[in-house]
Amino acid sequence: MWSVISQKLDHRWLPKSVICLREYNPGKFLKDVIAGITVGLVALPLAMAFAIASGLTPQAGIYCAVVTGFLISALGGSKTQIGGPTGAFVVVVAGIVAVHGIDGLYMCTVMAGAILIVLGATGMGTAVKFIPRPVVIGFTNGIAVLIASTQIKDFFGLHLAKVPSEFWLRMKALFHAAPTFSLTATLLAAGTVATMLLCRAISNRIPGAIIAMLGATVGAYLLKLPVETVGSRFGGIPSGLPHFALPHWHASLVHGLLGPAFTVAMLGAIESLMSAVVSDRMSNDRHNPNVELIGQGIANIFSPMFGGLPATGAIARTATNIRAGAQSPVAGMIHALTLLCVLLFAAPLASYIPMAALAGILMIVSYNMGEWREIPQLLRLTKTDISVWLVTFGLTVFADLTVAVEAGMILAALLFIARVAETTTVSQVTGDYVEDGRLHILQDKDIPYYATIFRIHGPFLFGATDKIGVVTENMHQLPPIVIIRLRNMTAIDATGLFALEEIAKQLHATKRTLILCGAREQPAKMIHQAEFEGVVGRENICANVQEALLRAEAVFEKIEADAAVSSK
Repeated sequence: MWSVISQKLDHRWLPKSVICLREYNPGKFLKDVIAGITVGLVALPLAMAFAIASGLTPQAGIYCAVVTGFLISALGGSKTQIGGPTGAFVVVVAGIVAVHGIDGLYMCTVMAGAILIVLGATGMGTAVKFIPRPVVIGFTNGIAVLIASTQIKDFFGLHLAKVPSEFWLRMKALFHAAPTFSLTATLLAAGTVATMLLCRAISNRIPGAIIAMLGATVGAYLLKLPVETVGSRFGGIPSGLPHFALPHWHASLVHGLLGPAFTVAMLGAIESLMSAVVSDRMSNDRHNPNVELIGQGIANIFSPMFGGLPATGAIARTATNIRAGAQSPVAGMIHALTLLCVLLFAAPLASYIPMAALAGILMIVSYNMGEWREIPQLLRLTKTDISVWLVTFGLTVFADLTVAVEAGMILAALLFIARVAETTTVSQVTGDYVEDGRLHILQDKDIPYYATIFRIHGPFLFGATDKIGVVTENMHQLPPIVIIRLRNMTAIDATGLFALEEIAKQLHATKRTLILCGAREQPAKMIHQAEFEGVVGRENICANVQEALLRAEAVFEKIEADAAVSSK
């Protein structure tokens, strides 16, 4: 008995790479090699661009991608997650370097890594879910705006000795430098953006970033274009392995770095676990959040020892990895080794890359990470959700990311208290109340074989929304119609609505019908405000379970009729 328990405990803390190797074979290895090389080439321009935008040398980004990319895949809890530098850290890294210098950044990264290990080792990997959707969107919107603003100088080739770190001062300085713009640099950056958009329109499998960077580099070199390059600004990228050196530890900086370290850790946890969820959805797997955070923490402790940046899971590179056919974490390790080969054998060629091309790539990255399509949906929700989003967005852009994270956590706590308080009601039991309840009870109703019913009990708010995953846990065993009973769901928020929408999309993708029924006053109002009828269909939102079963019967009759017609 104890051996069984110990096996279960060990399995809970094993990295995904060890688990996947149990059923590994040469065929999977070949697919991992192809995926790893593909995503490694895609990661190259992004790693350099993120480092430059953070105020560091381009090789710092590559060193980070090599070291953390390997360790996150080897020690993490996700099968196909790709780790490395991301846009989420650009603003906070630049701020840390400006105030505390490079040594301060390295100290902060090590401290953040230690925090991530503690979070994972204490089972707090699921605690990140307690950040509501409006706060997360506010962060990402704000970071996207800040990243885009830091790239305006290189995008237009402006002559500006130093770009201020504060947003308003930066925009003011860029405005005054506008007359110095370079038409050549602007056309090159615009061409980079157009190439990436064209590649995406043709196929998601085409690595638009690497094609755009290679095209811009070759064009600038052959035509002798008068634009700034990686070589002219940084003197190129040194060949060879990154040097190992322990970061200098300054005790006097520890107190001032506690806030930034917490910010880096929280952003890293949020970004990596969001990326892991995307990975699960695309690869039909389930990540281990605690092991993932431990892997992320170890990677961030080692990154500064090789001159690298903070790192986390990268959603775009993870998606590229899966589309390229990745089968296990080995693909992520090969991605890191691919970048290492570039350092060893092709580093001198990187000096010809135009800064305008990297700026164009980051403009696309900042737009993609902004989640702008969710803003219209947010604006249809309550004033509370909208105000939380605006405050988080405003603090991220105009104040400081550390302040924004701290304020976001406080807002999350207050929002949770307010939502739960709304669920408390006191009312008299009347005859009408008893009669109305008869339509909602399940005891006297038969559930047909072509339908199944799930129920949500209690407030469906941020922090609890991951529990909805039980609906699609065994998707292949579900009947054609799924009913979710909301009678005992006392409240819902933007995060809950987002989770329901994701479930609806997954069911729709497998040709199944989702029916919602029995929503109380607050959830019904939120569902209507969010125009959820457009997601599942107005006819599939029913007043009670009796009505839902009648609707399920009608849907199934149509399915059978369509099948009979197609078989003739």
